[in-house]
Amino acid sequence: MTDPRTTPSAHATGSTGAGAVPAAGAAGVEEFGYRQELKRSLTFTDLLVYGLVFMVPIAPFGIFGSVFQGSGGMVALAYAIGGLAMAFTAASYSQMSRAFPMAGSVYTYAGRGIAQPVGFIAGWMILLDYVLVPALLYLIAAIAMNSIVTSIPVWVWLIGFVVLNTAVNYFGIEFTARVNKIMLVAELIVLAIFLVIGVVALASGEGRGFDFTPIYNSDTFSLELVFGAVSIAVLSFLGFDGISTLAEENRDSARSIGKAMIAALALAGTLFIVQTWVAALLVPDPDTLIAEGDAAGTAFYDAAEVAGGAWLGTLTAVATAIAWGFANSLVAQAATSRLLFAMARDRQLPGFLRKVHPTRRVPVNATLLVAAVSLVLGLYMEQREDGITLLSTLVNFGALSAFLLLHVAVVVHFVGRLKSRNWWLHLAVPVLGFGILAYVVYNAQVAAQELGFVWLAIGVVLMIVLIATGRRPEIRAEERL
Repeated sequence: MTDPRTTPSAHATGSTGAGAVPAAGAAGVEEFGYRQELKRSLTFTDLLVYGLVFMVPIAPFGIFGSVFQGSGGMVALAYAIGGLAMAFTAASYSQMSRAFPMAGSVYTYAGRGIAQPVGFIAGWMILLDYVLVPALLYLIAAIAMNSIVTSIPVWVWLIGFVVLNTAVNYFGIEFTARVNKIMLVAELIVLAIFLVIGVVALASGEGRGFDFTPIYNSDTFSLELVFGAVSIAVLSFLGFDGISTLAEENRDSARSIGKAMIAALALAGTLFIVQTWVAALLVPDPDTLIAEGDAAGTAFYDAAEVAGGAWLGTLTAVATAIAWGFANSLVAQAATSRLLFAMARDRQLPGFLRKVHPTRRVPVNATLLVAAVSLVLGLYMEQREDGITLLSTLVNFGALSAFLLLHVAVVVHFVGRLKSRNWWLHLAVPVLGFGILAYVVYNAQVAAQELGFVWLAIGVVLMIVLIATGRRPEIRAEERL
């Protein structure tokens, strides 16, 4: 069998419908003017596992109370709408990852699909997600572990998580992939235990019994209410897009990137809806939770305790801490380092970030920088009462803003530049995805909007400086059609 990585025309294989544009394949980054520096070793399964671990199958455990309150109890509906919005985004990612099979995620896609300055802004906005999310994950995990083992301070747990994950990422992407698979199995086992015990408890008369109020409640439903909750719930979905940052380490066809993103999103979305539906029916005092919120972040664990007793509440809390602080932050650190590597390679960030380890073939300096930023931010936010809320809102705003530019890039590149007549994939999907995400951003918390626009303004200033100082990156080769 011919190796698609060494076959220049490999990306033109496969049938395309009428009006479709042939996609790029895994033929390397050389055709775009770069050297292949990262190690191509990841399979479709590795990519799928990576995306699932990044999203965390039990992610709703940690933010369940906030979404429940924000949605007026319709937490499953919030996750269903969030999944739909991300499905359109995943479809756009799939198209762009085939056209430009390189690291850099939305920075690369907007830069090459629209114009390089737009790519910088997209990369700058998603840095709010990629750079801040490891700090958020470490902080949530450290606080959770401190609530279980109070004798060890939060800052000690935080440092421990950062050092452990940095060491794993330093040993290379293959080692990270093996650890991902172990962590994913553990998370799924805990989730299965909760679902089985929860369903049995509901059937036995615990909680409110089975009903459809978590998906629709006519007494409290409103679009503004639900979409406001969606702006929180999408935090659980962020991570499927991280698969695209591994494009230069994917050893299969470039189509694997898009397929892995869509598959990971579908599996995770289904799990999110099911687990929040069951948990919502087990909440001991839903009216109080809606009225007063979940300041302690224990709403899901309280629901688990109703179903199976204190041991199940403790199990779900420990699983959340490990999943967020180790598994999720591990892959978040890996994805962030690849984004920094790609931007540094194009002279948009300091050149030392493009250094690749000679034997482990990982962006070593970028990995260490992410660890340092996560540590400093985590320790600072741990001192603030609103640390978790502030980081969460910034992460979501940055990611969704970058996704908006991604949808624009699909239309500009395929319909505008390549004259595609695949109206569904290259026009309808990105337009629908843009509309849903724009409405979610509009209904986001005011604090997130204000801080997000400040970050955007800083990015615009930096972009102007880069252009004025002659650091505009050159597009050294165009993709084959």
